[in-house]
Order: sequence, then structure tokens, then C-alpha cells
Amino acid sequence: MEVIPAIDLAGGRSRVVFWPGAASGVGAPTDRPERIVERFVAQGARIVHLVDVDGARAGSPVNLEAVGQVAARVAVPIQLAGGLESADRIQLAFAAGATRVVLAMNVVDDPELLRSCVAVAGDWLAVGIDPRPERFAAFPWHRPSAPTLDDLIGELADLGVGRIVLSHGGGDDAVLLAGLGRTHRVDVMVAGGVHDLEAIGRLRDAGIAGVILGEALLSGAIEFPAAMEAAA
Repeated sequence: MEVIPAIDLAGGRSRVVFWPGAASGVGAPTDRPERIVERFVAQGARIVHLVDVDGARAGSPVNLEAVGQVAARVAVPIQLAGGLESADRIQLAFAAGATRVVLAMNVVDDPELLRSCVAVAGDWLAVGIDPRPERFAAFPWHRPSAPTLDDLIGELADLGVGRIVLSHGGGDDAVLLAGLGRTHRVDVMVAGGVHDLEAIGRLRDAGIAGVILGEALLSGAIEFPAAMEAAA
């Protein structure tokens, strides 16, 4: 299972200051995304996840300059989320240096929009879904009734989506979520709700393809080498 470090971008900087070795007072704190990413890559990260927080709020990418600075410093794939829900915006992200994109859940009920995005990004596209029942049911569906999560993942797979990013998927439903991925032949990644090494082990055992860790890594609650070991 892949362990993917994540950084939230706000105003061109990391929203959370990273202080390597904070528990022992070793290392200088930084909010520069490219420096944070360099450290994780040096520790073995094979892909990094950037979230354009400002872009998600604005509905279009805002922190592409920061994405480019990261891309110029490391030779690993960069997965970007935040305000990318159109073919044109995906092209902007790729031009800036991103190699993968994650679209917000609002694309799941617009097949034509999703098809246009898949046409641009292909295998490098993922769709984010909040699987929590109350959030899933409350989504403003443009259909008579909400689909089941199983049906929705099947629809996305039929449209050419090969990756799903589930927020808050670190609980006891991990086995179910991974099973849906196998049924529909999509890779399932989990972002959010993972706070300790035991949760990483449970996701690995369930067959989850990747876990995206943000504040847990930046705060020092989980050390990246230990997370890699737990996921192996």
C-alpha cells in the first residue's frame, strides 16, 4: 500500500508548518511546500498529494505557482486536488507540473463533465467521495434518489475513472470500501480519518491501494518511515 504525504496549499505556502523531529527539537520548521516535499521524497515517498485549498474555495486553481516550485525540485508524481473540475482546469494543472488530479464529488452527478475530464486526464484522474452515510445522503443529487456507494463507484468505473479517493475512510468500513474497489476494478485510496499506525495496518490488510496522510505527518503524530513500514 502506498503512503502518500499531503500538503494543503494556502497563499502559496503549506497551511500547516512542518517541523521534522519536533518531539526532540531537531530540525528547522518550514511552511515551504517544496522543502517539505523534498524531505518526504528523501525518506522514500514515491508520490505526493497537494491540495489547493484556495482553489477549492474559488472553484479554480489558485496555487499553481507553488505546484510548479514543487515539481521543479522533485522527480516523483504530483497529485493535485482543489478547483480542478473541468477539462481546462486540469490542463492548467498539468501545465504547472501536476501529473495526477483529484476531482471533487460534485462531478459525480454530471456524466458529460466527467467524460470531458477523463478525456484529458485518462488514468491520471481520480474522484473524491465522502462515504459517510449522512454526508453521502445529503449530497445534492440531480436524480430522483441517491445512489448506493456501490452503484456510484460502478458508474464512475464505467465512465473511465480508475481511482477513487475516499475521505474519512479509515474506520471499520475499510474492508467494505476496498471490496467495492475490487468489484469495480478501481484503486481505492483513503484520505482523512487515519491518525495512527494501527489504522494504516488495517487499511493495508483490507486491500486499500493508498493512504494519504497530511496533518498527521506534518504534526509529527505519525512519522513517515514508520507509516511506510506499517503499510508494507
